[in-house]
Amino acid sequence: MLLAFDTSGPHVSAALLRGGDVVAECHEPMTRGQAERLVPALQELMAGAGIGWDQLDAIGVGIGPGNFTGIRICVATARGLALGLGIPAVGVSTLEAAALDAPRPVVATAAAARDGAFFQLFDGTTPGTPDLMPADEDGTGLDHVARRFGPEMPLPSFDLPGPRAAHGQVEAIARIAARRCTDPALPRPAPLYIRPADAAPSRDVPPVLLD
Repeated sequence: MLLAFDTSGPHVSAALLRGGDVVAECHEPMTRGQAERLVPALQELMAGAGIGWDQLDAIGVGIGPGNFTGIRICVATARGLALGLGIPAVGVSTLEAAALDAPRPVVATAAAARDGAFFQLFDGTTPGTPDLMPADEDGTGLDHVARRFGPEMPLPSFDLPGPRAAHGQVEAIARIAARRCTDPALPRPAPLYIRPADAAPSRDVPPVLLD
């Protein structure tokens, strides 16, 4: 029994996977309040499916790329739950989830700020490095990704125009996590940041340290 969840975009999404079947799923669009809503949403999902925390065998979590705050929320929650329950937590990127079960080669894409696009090539051997394509006066990030890889290259995504990913986002995260959760060398989930934060402390004036 695996619980997967994601808040890397403007949503709270979760799914319960038993064997190869999704037994319960929820998706709530939201741009704010994910930190307050995530755990109650997980509790409601599990209660509705008649599943207790002690019945979970693993956790899958979306690690981005996406919204900085949302990524931190879901990764921190996954780590805390895994530690408290004594079960493994598996981090899965949005781009890898979008490429799940797509014929190779494929370039998975995801929306970035200001009409940019995150992208990553999956060619069936070693995955490429996830990267960010910004928008400019000549087109959106997705336009530039399409030009770079050519018209024949599939560009599956959860949130950009064009081909849809083969599975829903949180379901794909759950399925990938289920394949990896028995790996004894599994690293702890960590946020996948591709671009710098939009907001940063001023370089001119040092931050005030409070006692």
